[in-house]
Amino acid sequence: MRGAMQNRWPLQTFEAPHGGTACMPGHPQDGSACVKPLESLAAPLEAHITLPPNLLWGELFYAVQECQIYSDSKTFVDLVPNNTPEVILDEFHRLKGDPSFDDAALKAFVDTHFTSDALPEEAYCAEPGRAIETHIDALWSSLTRHPRREAPPLSSRLRLRYPYLIPGGRFNEIYYWDSYFIMLGLEESGRHDLACNLVHNLAHLIREYGHVPNGNRTYYLTRSQPPMFASMVKRLAERHDRHAYQRFLPEMEREYAYWMDGEDSLAPGQAHRRLVRLADGTLLNRYWDDLCIPRQESHHEDIGTAEAGTCPHIDVWRNLRAGAESGWDYSSRWLADDAELSTIRTVDILPVDLNTLLHHLETTLAQAYTLNGQHDRARHYRDRADARREAIHAYCWDEAQARFGDYLWHEGGLTPSIHGAIAFPLYYGIATPHQAELTARLLERELLQAGGLAATNRHTGQQWDAPNGWAPLQWVAINGLRDYGEHALARTIAERWIATNLQRYTLEHKLLEKYDVFTNRHAGGGEYPAQDGFGWTNGVLRKLMALYPQTQTIPDPILLA
Repeated sequence: MRGAMQNRWPLQTFEAPHGGTACMPGHPQDGSACVKPLESLAAPLEAHITLPPNLLWGELFYAVQECQIYSDSKTFVDLVPNNTPEVILDEFHRLKGDPSFDDAALKAFVDTHFTSDALPEEAYCAEPGRAIETHIDALWSSLTRHPRREAPPLSSRLRLRYPYLIPGGRFNEIYYWDSYFIMLGLEESGRHDLACNLVHNLAHLIREYGHVPNGNRTYYLTRSQPPMFASMVKRLAERHDRHAYQRFLPEMEREYAYWMDGEDSLAPGQAHRRLVRLADGTLLNRYWDDLCIPRQESHHEDIGTAEAGTCPHIDVWRNLRAGAESGWDYSSRWLADDAELSTIRTVDILPVDLNTLLHHLETTLAQAYTLNGQHDRARHYRDRADARREAIHAYCWDEAQARFGDYLWHEGGLTPSIHGAIAFPLYYGIATPHQAELTARLLERELLQAGGLAATNRHTGQQWDAPNGWAPLQWVAINGLRDYGEHALARTIAERWIATNLQRYTLEHKLLEKYDVFTNRHAGGGEYPAQDGFGWTNGVLRKLMALYPQTQTIPDPILLA
């Protein structure tokens, strides 16, 4: 096999499966252990289930990923084995020394011993002429997965307790922050059962693992995603379950502890995992991952990114993983040089959206403790929320530049990127009226395009940059602007985004993960093609069409793919 048996990246270089550290921290000033013992990152289920694919399949994993028998590195790590690892690996080791066991033979071996449980693309397509609301309402069933009642299969999938929604396409598992925007559409479609299930499943993951993983896969256990759980609890409490704040208080507390891990011993100017204490003692958060190896679902891509740059490979891989935790994988937000993904520096950045979400978690905890009659605890979290709001205003707002942004905590000052996440302080109500008005003008001037808001004002080839627009950023901006009285701009963004979705739907009879908001042609960039389905696109569109019903007429298609 081409390069496979050379094993250029041996297993022991990357992970210490028995509790040792795997690499040095990316920045000496982090003051943190690089990797926690693998056993502490997984639920106490059967050993095969908790092991990520690189540890479960060992040399077979590296052979498959190095030989690129699949164009997408995620394909193999999502396959379901047809037999036990022992049987499959014994057969692999028996065959691998045969001179005829080339790349094609390896592909045939994997096809024989593993099965895909992903839906075909046509599962997400509507019949021509079908109303888009009807299509979305029907799609929820296609995107729903039902946990197996028997012991979970020997796959990378983490078991959940209730039916759950996947985004679609290559994303055949639950995703953390996607779930909030999917929830919006489920409510509008009258699927309150599934909306409640989403919250209960995330609570289950927090109880099992101490946080909500990026997705319910073993290879996602070392990171999370933007912490939207408190926002989902709030929606549940306001619409379906008035006791939700108290019911999910332990899980919200545990998630907060995950993001604040290390604060008791953290000195000024130091960082530990997701927490940074600035020189003046201020606490703010960053994105992180507990490993500094290539992502298993993007193994080949991450190897190539590190080899293309000049930074130490473990720094690149740690920052790529932290960028994946942000949900913005990838964007000029995280890059020192827009043209080079290898200059990614996610862990050096204190993002405005992450800290706004953690402010919301603190205020939600305060509200939950107030309802519980625990007023000292409520006061504790109100004080924390007040301190974080002041810190966001001090470090993530630049009055001279008249904008919110992400703070470079080593260097001081905002990163140059202007992006859709600057609307988060409006959506969660922590911007002043002055800040909101200036943010509205900046969004209008820098990001508003013919088809909605672009993710950033940079054209880099990354999928979370121009010319692409994404459903969650439209929702946050539109509703944040509405809350601050910027109704005309909110309506403009909504109408343009709805038109973009409807035009592509008329042409292709499906809804996509992202859109080119400059020309409404197919969105590109990133590591994979735009995916069909698509969970948060469906959820946001369904909700926006209810807010702006006069935009429901499907326009004539104006551009071709």
